[in-house]
Amino acid sequence: MSQIEKDVKGEMQKALDHLKSELKALRTGRASSAMLDKVTVEVYGSHLRLKELANVTVPEPRQILVTPFDLNNVHAIKKGIESANLGINPMVDGKVIRINVPPMDESIRKQIAKQCKELGEKAKIVMRDLRRKFNDLVRKQKAEGVLSEDLMKKNEKMIQDWTDRFCKDIETACSEKEKEIMTV
Repeated sequence: MSQIEKDVKGEMQKALDHLKSELKALRTGRASSAMLDKVTVEVYGSHLRLKELANVTVPEPRQILVTPFDLNNVHAIKKGIESANLGINPMVDGKVIRINVPPMDESIRKQIAKQCKELGEKAKIVMRDLRRKFNDLVRKQKAEGVLSEDLMKKNEKMIQDWTDRFCKDIETACSEKEKEIMTV
């Protein structure tokens, strides 16, 4: 595997992994600790991720339990979850925060499925930008005399093959998530 191919595959894999992490954060019918991955909380004079401040568990299919490491941060964590605009309502229950995930109606499911499609399209745009970047790099190397015409064409074909493969993976990931979202 050439260095260019390693670079192309590595960059595209990073973009796919980012999409998958974004999809995990989308709400489905069941509670998931991944719903709170992007929540940041202002404590100790800075913004910290919720995972750094508390243990997040899912004791029941429709409930998330947040147990702060420092009990003094309970209300700051509650405020951080509320300000994240996730459509969920955290409640302080003594030393923990309980979040009941309400069942989704059809319109909310369609709205979240639409968000899923938008994330997929953004990821495809990133893939096309990476393809353009690496094609430009290969053409530049050819112009500098580093690569021959045949090697340039071979590399462009390889870049296109990786782009197609990763775009197919994006479509698969998005369609699986859509199916999960639309399942009642």
